Amino acid sequence: MKRFYSSIGQGVEALHRRLAVGEVGFMSAAFVQQAAALVRSVHAQLLEVVGRLHLPAGERWLDEYMDETSRLWDACLLVRAGASALHAYSSAAAHAIHHLYDHDDDYIHAARAINAPRRHAAGLLQDNRALLHDNIHDPASLLLLDHRSPRDLNLNAFNGFRALLYALRNATSFLLAILLSATVSSCLPDHLISTCTPLPLPTAPGYASSMARLRHRVAQEMRALAAPAADGILMYEFRQARAAIDSLKADLDRVVATGTGYAHREDMAERAHLVKGCLAMLSSGAEAVIAELDDLFDDIVEGRKMLSDLCSHR
Repeated sequence: MKRFYSSIGQGVEALHRRLAVGEVGFMSAAFVQQAAALVRSVHAQLLEVVGRLHLPAGERWLDEYMDETSRLWDACLLVRAGASALHAYSSAAAHAIHHLYDHDDDYIHAARAINAPRRHAAGLLQDNRALLHDNIHDPASLLLLDHRSPRDLNLNAFNGFRALLYALRNATSFLLAILLSATVSSCLPDHLISTCTPLPLPTAPGYASSMARLRHRVAQEMRALAAPAADGILMYEFRQARAAIDSLKADLDRVVATGTGYAHREDMAERAHLVKGCLAMLSSGAEAVIAELDDLFDDIVEGRKMLSDLCSHR
């Protein structure tokens, strides 16, 4: 079991280290993908330990695992929906931007065309707020938050299996808040900004200290985001794409208003090319997050079958 806690700590520490040294940007697609991969890794490592615990047949331990993975599944479904919407947005926006190449001297048409992805982004933010409102009646429950003391939970139950579930819950809760904020909406800014950590397990001091460092770093990054950047979808590539599109729209409006046009015909095509680059990065990032979550869903299905078989054959 100590190996399980140590592996959680190593995964969290690796995520913190990559963020601290600038290897990945805060809320970048690479950072978000690694957070999703860590959620999957923690669950997979729990399954590896189960076989060595000699769990009894027909007891409540299987029900508790099913409950924990159900909440994990529901939260990740929302993240996947958000990532899928980002991928759809990037594709639609890239299609709209492509038309600018066909009208590089028709600035009025180009200014109208660039409005399509701007409306799409605004609608996406509104849809995501509705998605959260409809699905997260109790954010603490959905995100597996548990601030009870380990002493209140009888963590030795089922040969220590309940302690593993407690670690799974508290290790993934913060990661899920990151994932939801990156892909859907910054629904729990207080949770991301707070540096308070859930009470650690007595047997897992390394994991707790690693999580505390990550929380502190994320809190610093969140405070550094100027409003309204800290609201809505926080994935860096999405914010960059929106900013690039808004900048191009402002430039086109100026050209239309002044009637001066670009100094060179290639200038608008070059600006459009830069926007398409931002959208391509967003698209690939969203795809990577979706792939991680799909693998996690497969793992949960296989894990439930494995533990059900284990329970019935004991």
